[in-house]
Amino acid sequence: MIVVFGSINLDMIFAMEELPLAGQTLLARSLDLHPGGKGANQAVAAARDGAAVTMVGAVGGDGLKETALSGLSGAGVDLSRVAVTDRATGTAAVCTDAAGRNQIVVAGGANLQARADQVEDALLSPGTTLIVQMESDPGETAALILRARRLGARVILNLAPAAPLPLPVLKSVDILVVNEDEAEWLGNHLGCAGDAPSLCSLLGGTVIRTLGGDGVEWSAVDGGAVDGSGRQPAPAVAVRDTTGAGDCFVGVLAAELDRGRPLAAAIRRAACAASLSCTRAGGQASLPVAPETDGALGGLAVA
Repeated sequence: MIVVFGSINLDMIFAMEELPLAGQTLLARSLDLHPGGKGANQAVAAARDGAAVTMVGAVGGDGLKETALSGLSGAGVDLSRVAVTDRATGTAAVCTDAAGRNQIVVAGGANLQARADQVEDALLSPGTTLIVQMESDPGETAALILRARRLGARVILNLAPAAPLPLPVLKSVDILVVNEDEAEWLGNHLGCAGDAPSLCSLLGGTVIRTLGGDGVEWSAVDGGAVDGSGRQPAPAVAVRDTTGAGDCFVGVLAAELDRGRPLAAAIRRAACAASLSCTRAGGQASLPVAPETDGALGGLAVA
Protein backbone atom coordinates (compact mmCIF):
# COMPACT_ATOMS: atom_id res chain seq x y z
CA MET A 1 0.00 0.00 0.00
CA ILE A 2 1.07 3.60 -0.62
CA VAL A 3 0.47 6.42 1.88
CA VAL A 4 0.93 9.97 0.62
CA PHE A 5 1.34 12.75 3.19
CA GLY A 6 1.26 16.11 1.50
CA SER A 7 -0.47 18.97 -0.21
CA ILE A 8 -3.92 19.17 -1.74
CA ASN A 9 -4.52 22.27 -3.85
CA LEU A 10 -6.85 23.94 -6.26
CA ASP A 11 -4.78 24.85 -9.33
CA MET A 12 -5.61 27.93 -11.38
CA ILE A 13 -4.06 27.32 -14.81
CA PHE A 14 -3.36 30.40 -16.92
CA ALA A 15 -2.54 29.58 -20.56
CA MET A 16 -0.10 32.21 -21.86
CA GLU A 17 1.73 32.89 -25.10
CA GLU A 18 4.82 33.66 -23.01
CA LEU A 19 5.62 33.74 -19.30
CA PRO A 20 5.53 37.17 -17.62
CA LEU A 21 8.71 38.92 -16.56
CA ALA A 22 9.06 40.76 -13.25
CA GLY A 23 6.69 43.73 -13.18
CA GLN A 24 4.99 42.71 -16.41
CA THR A 25 1.24 42.20 -16.85
CA LEU A 26 0.11 39.89 -19.65
CA LEU A 27 -3.30 38.66 -20.74
CA ALA A 28 -3.91 34.91 -20.56
CA ARG A 29 -5.59 33.03 -23.39
CA SER A 30 -7.69 31.09 -20.89
CA LEU A 31 -8.12 30.12 -17.24
CA ASP A 32 -8.95 26.59 -16.06
CA LEU A 33 -9.49 25.29 -12.53
CA HIS A 34 -8.11 21.86 -11.71
CA PRO A 35 -7.30 19.74 -8.65
CA GLY A 36 -3.60 19.83 -7.79
CA GLY A 37 -0.96 19.93 -5.08
CA LYS A 38 2.20 17.85 -5.19
CA GLY A 39 0.89 15.34 -2.66
CA ALA A 40 -2.45 14.90 -4.39
CA ASN A 41 -0.82 14.70 -7.83
CA GLN A 42 1.51 11.95 -6.68
CA ALA A 43 -1.34 10.05 -5.04
CA VAL A 44 -3.44 10.22 -8.22
CA ALA A 45 -0.47 9.16 -10.38
CA ALA A 46 0.13 6.10 -8.20
CA ALA A 47 -3.56 5.19 -8.11
CA ARG A 48 -3.95 5.52 -11.89
CA ASP A 49 -0.98 3.19 -12.24
CA GLY A 50 -2.86 0.57 -10.25
CA ALA A 51 -1.70 1.05 -6.65
CA ALA A 52 -3.87 1.16 -3.52
CA VAL A 53 -3.33 4.69 -2.17
CA THR A 54 -4.28 6.55 1.00
CA MET A 55 -4.05 10.36 0.99
CA VAL A 56 -3.25 12.20 4.23
CA GLY A 57 -3.51 15.98 4.28
CA ALA A 58 -5.84 18.91 4.93
CA VAL A 59 -8.26 21.14 3.03
CA GLY A 60 -10.36 24.13 4.04
CA GLY A 61 -14.05 24.08 4.77
CA ASP A 62 -14.65 26.31 1.76
CA GLY A 63 -15.95 26.19 -1.78
CA LEU A 64 -12.56 25.19 -3.17
CA LYS A 65 -12.24 21.83 -1.45
CA GLU A 66 -14.61 19.84 -3.67
CA THR A 67 -12.64 20.65 -6.82
CA ALA A 68 -9.35 20.15 -4.97
CA LEU A 69 -10.43 16.64 -3.89
CA SER A 70 -12.19 15.63 -7.11
CA GLY A 71 -9.18 14.06 -8.83
CA LEU A 72 -8.31 12.00 -5.77
CA SER A 73 -11.84 10.68 -5.35
CA GLY A 74 -12.10 10.00 -9.09
CA ALA A 75 -8.92 7.90 -8.95
CA GLY A 76 -10.22 5.84 -6.04
CA VAL A 77 -7.81 7.23 -3.44
CA ASP A 78 -8.80 6.69 0.22
CA LEU A 79 -9.63 10.15 1.64
CA SER A 80 -10.62 9.09 5.16
CA ARG A 81 -7.50 10.72 6.63
CA VAL A 82 -7.92 14.12 4.97
CA ALA A 83 -8.77 16.75 7.61
CA VAL A 84 -11.07 19.74 7.06
CA THR A 85 -9.69 22.87 8.75
CA ASP A 86 -10.53 26.54 9.23
CA ARG A 87 -7.79 27.65 6.81
CA ALA A 88 -8.41 28.23 3.10
CA THR A 89 -7.80 25.25 0.81
CA GLY A 90 -4.29 25.40 -0.66
CA THR A 91 -4.14 27.20 -4.00
CA ALA A 92 -1.62 27.36 -6.83
CA ALA A 93 -1.42 29.83 -9.72
CA VAL A 94 0.20 28.11 -12.72
CA CYS A 95 1.22 30.03 -15.84
CA THR A 96 2.10 27.88 -18.87
CA ASP A 97 3.49 29.19 -22.16
CA ALA A 98 3.30 27.96 -25.74
CA ALA A 99 6.54 25.96 -25.30
CA GLY A 100 5.16 24.03 -22.32
CA ARG A 101 7.24 25.87 -19.71
CA ASN A 102 5.61 26.98 -16.48
CA GLN A 103 5.81 29.33 -13.52
CA ILE A 104 4.04 28.32 -10.31
CA VAL A 105 3.16 30.22 -7.13
CA VAL A 106 1.61 28.29 -4.23
CA ALA A 107 -0.34 29.48 -1.16
CA GLY A 108 -0.16 26.61 1.34
CA GLY A 109 -3.32 27.42 3.30
CA ALA A 110 -4.78 24.32 4.97
CA ASN A 111 -1.83 22.20 3.84
CA LEU A 112 0.20 23.72 6.66
CA GLN A 113 -2.26 22.24 9.16
CA ALA A 114 -1.74 18.62 8.09
CA ARG A 115 -0.28 16.68 11.01
CA ALA A 116 1.90 13.60 11.18
CA ASP A 117 -0.40 11.99 13.78
CA GLN A 118 -3.11 11.71 11.10
CA VAL A 119 -1.06 8.67 10.01
CA GLU A 120 -1.43 5.93 12.60
CA ASP A 121 1.42 3.53 13.29
CA ALA A 122 -0.48 0.61 11.72
CA LEU A 123 -0.24 2.36 8.33
CA LEU A 124 3.55 2.47 8.50
CA SER A 125 4.33 -1.23 8.34
CA PRO A 126 7.15 -2.75 6.25
CA GLY A 127 4.57 -3.33 3.51
CA THR A 128 3.87 0.40 3.13
CA THR A 129 5.54 3.00 0.91
CA LEU A 130 5.28 6.51 2.36
CA ILE A 131 5.60 9.47 -0.04
CA VAL A 132 6.26 12.96 1.31
CA GLN A 133 7.14 16.32 -0.28
CA MET A 134 7.86 19.83 1.02
CA GLU A 135 4.53 21.66 0.63
CA SER A 136 3.39 20.71 4.15
CA ASP A 137 4.81 21.82 7.52
CA PRO A 138 8.46 20.64 7.44
CA GLY A 139 8.44 19.72 11.13
CA GLU A 140 5.45 17.43 10.64
CA THR A 141 7.04 15.94 7.53
CA ALA A 142 10.30 15.29 9.41
CA ALA A 143 8.49 13.67 12.35
CA LEU A 144 6.59 11.36 10.01
CA ILE A 145 9.75 10.35 8.13
CA LEU A 146 11.51 9.39 11.37
CA ARG A 147 8.51 7.42 12.65
CA ALA A 148 8.05 5.63 9.33
CA ARG A 149 11.74 4.66 9.30
CA ARG A 150 11.47 3.30 12.85
CA LEU A 151 8.37 1.23 11.97
CA GLY A 152 9.87 -0.20 8.78
CA ALA A 153 7.99 1.58 5.99
CA ARG A 154 9.81 2.53 2.79
CA VAL A 155 10.14 6.34 2.65
CA ILE A 156 10.27 8.32 -0.61
CA LEU A 157 11.03 12.03 -0.19
CA ASN A 158 10.48 14.38 -3.11
CA LEU A 159 12.40 17.46 -1.90
CA ALA A 160 10.13 19.85 -3.78
CA PRO A 161 10.13 22.72 -3.41
CA ALA A 162 13.71 22.61 -2.10
CA ALA A 163 13.83 23.39 1.63
CA PRO A 164 16.03 22.33 4.54
CA LEU A 165 15.47 19.22 6.62
CA PRO A 166 17.84 18.07 9.38
CA LEU A 167 20.59 15.76 8.14
CA PRO A 168 19.41 12.83 10.32
CA VAL A 169 15.99 13.12 8.66
CA LEU A 170 17.51 13.12 5.17
CA LYS A 171 19.55 10.07 6.12
CA SER A 172 16.35 8.29 7.21
CA VAL A 173 14.92 8.46 3.67
CA ASP A 174 15.13 5.35 1.50
CA ILE A 175 14.71 7.16 -1.83
CA LEU A 176 15.28 10.87 -2.44
CA VAL A 177 13.87 12.31 -5.68
CA VAL A 178 15.07 15.75 -6.82
CA ASN A 179 15.14 17.66 -10.08
CA GLU A 180 18.24 19.51 -11.30
CA ASP A 181 17.51 22.75 -9.42
CA GLU A 182 16.61 20.93 -6.21
CA ALA A 183 19.73 18.76 -6.44
CA GLU A 184 21.95 21.81 -6.93
CA TRP A 185 20.30 23.55 -3.98
CA LEU A 186 20.70 20.50 -1.75
CA GLY A 187 24.33 20.01 -2.75
CA ASN A 188 25.09 23.62 -1.86
CA HIS A 189 23.17 23.25 1.41
CA LEU A 190 25.08 20.09 2.38
CA GLY A 191 28.46 21.16 1.01
CA CYS A 192 28.75 18.54 -1.72
CA ALA A 193 28.20 18.23 -5.46
CA GLY A 194 24.58 18.17 -6.58
CA ASP A 195 24.77 15.00 -8.67
CA ALA A 196 23.15 11.72 -7.69
CA PRO A 197 26.38 9.82 -6.77
CA SER A 198 27.63 12.59 -4.45
CA LEU A 199 24.29 13.00 -2.67
CA CYS A 200 23.89 9.24 -2.45
CA SER A 201 27.34 8.80 -0.88
CA LEU A 202 26.66 11.51 1.72
CA LEU A 203 23.11 10.56 2.65
CA GLY A 204 23.38 6.78 2.47
CA GLY A 205 20.16 6.22 0.52
CA THR A 206 19.10 5.98 -3.08
CA VAL A 207 19.08 9.32 -4.92
CA ILE A 208 17.20 9.89 -8.17
CA ARG A 209 17.83 13.13 -10.08
CA THR A 210 15.35 13.90 -12.84
CA LEU A 211 16.75 15.79 -15.83
CA GLY A 212 13.67 16.81 -17.81
CA GLY A 213 14.03 15.85 -21.47
CA ASP A 214 17.44 14.32 -20.74
CA GLY A 215 15.89 11.58 -18.59
CA VAL A 216 16.98 10.44 -15.15
CA GLU A 217 20.20 9.62 -13.30
CA TRP A 218 20.25 7.55 -10.14
CA SER A 219 22.60 6.09 -7.55
CA ALA A 220 21.89 3.49 -4.88
CA VAL A 221 23.89 2.30 -1.88
CA ASP A 222 24.46 -0.99 -0.12
CA GLY A 223 26.59 -1.48 2.97
CA GLY A 224 27.51 2.20 3.12
CA ALA A 225 29.01 2.41 -0.37
CA VAL A 226 27.55 3.40 -3.71
CA ASP A 227 26.95 0.07 -5.43
CA GLY A 228 24.64 0.90 -8.30
CA SER A 229 24.02 3.78 -10.62
CA GLY A 230 22.56 4.42 -14.02
CA ARG A 231 20.83 6.75 -16.43
CA GLN A 232 17.44 6.34 -18.00
CA PRO A 233 16.79 8.22 -21.25
CA ALA A 234 13.44 9.93 -21.67
CA PRO A 235 11.40 9.30 -24.82
CA ALA A 236 11.19 12.16 -27.29
CA VAL A 237 7.69 13.61 -27.10
CA ALA A 238 5.85 16.69 -28.32
CA VAL A 239 5.73 18.71 -25.11
CA ARG A 240 2.48 20.52 -24.44
CA ASP A 241 2.64 21.16 -20.68
CA THR A 242 5.23 20.00 -18.14
CA THR A 243 3.02 20.77 -15.12
CA GLY A 244 2.85 17.70 -12.88
CA ALA A 245 5.45 15.66 -14.77
CA GLY A 246 7.70 15.39 -11.72
CA ASP A 247 4.77 14.35 -9.56
CA CYS A 248 3.80 11.75 -12.15
CA PHE A 249 7.33 10.34 -11.97
CA VAL A 250 7.22 10.03 -8.17
CA GLY A 251 3.77 8.43 -8.04
CA VAL A 252 4.44 5.85 -10.74
CA LEU A 253 7.88 5.09 -9.27
CA ALA A 254 6.21 4.31 -5.94
CA ALA A 255 3.49 2.21 -7.57
CA GLU A 256 6.02 0.06 -9.41
CA LEU A 257 8.18 -0.40 -6.30
CA ASP A 258 5.05 -1.28 -4.33
CA ARG A 259 4.49 -4.12 -6.81
CA GLY A 260 7.96 -5.44 -5.94
CA ARG A 261 9.69 -4.38 -9.15
CA PRO A 262 13.44 -3.57 -9.15
CA LEU A 263 14.56 0.04 -8.90
CA ALA A 264 15.80 0.31 -12.51
CA ALA A 265 12.49 -1.04 -13.85
CA ALA A 266 10.52 1.36 -11.63
CA ILE A 267 12.58 4.32 -12.86
CA ARG A 268 12.05 3.27 -16.47
CA ARG A 269 8.29 3.05 -16.07
CA ALA A 270 8.13 6.32 -14.14
CA ALA A 271 10.16 8.15 -16.81
CA CYS A 272 7.84 6.84 -19.50
CA ALA A 273 4.70 7.91 -17.63
CA ALA A 274 6.13 11.35 -16.89
CA SER A 275 6.93 11.88 -20.56
CA LEU A 276 3.39 10.89 -21.51
CA SER A 277 2.02 13.45 -19.06
CA CYS A 278 3.99 16.22 -20.81
CA THR A 279 1.99 15.65 -24.01
CA ARG A 280 -1.23 16.78 -22.32
CA ALA A 281 -2.43 19.93 -20.60
CA GLY A 282 -2.96 20.21 -16.86
CA GLY A 283 -1.66 18.54 -13.73
CA GLN A 284 -3.82 15.61 -12.63
CA ALA A 285 -5.70 15.65 -15.92
CA SER A 286 -2.46 14.78 -17.73
CA LEU A 287 -1.57 11.74 -15.61
CA PRO A 288 -1.71 8.47 -17.60
CA VAL A 289 -3.50 5.30 -16.55
CA ALA A 290 -1.59 2.02 -16.40
CA PRO A 291 -2.59 0.66 -19.86
CA GLU A 292 -1.33 3.85 -21.50
CA THR A 293 2.04 3.54 -19.80
CA ASP A 294 2.17 -0.17 -20.62
CA GLY A 295 1.68 0.64 -24.29
CA ALA A 296 4.36 3.32 -24.36
CA LEU A 297 7.01 1.31 -22.51
CA GLY A 298 7.86 -0.76 -25.59
CA GLY A 299 9.30 2.26 -27.34
CA LEU A 300 11.44 3.43 -24.41
CA ALA A 301 15.15 2.67 -24.46
CA VAL A 302 16.42 0.45 -21.65
CA ALA A 303 18.80 2.16 -19.24
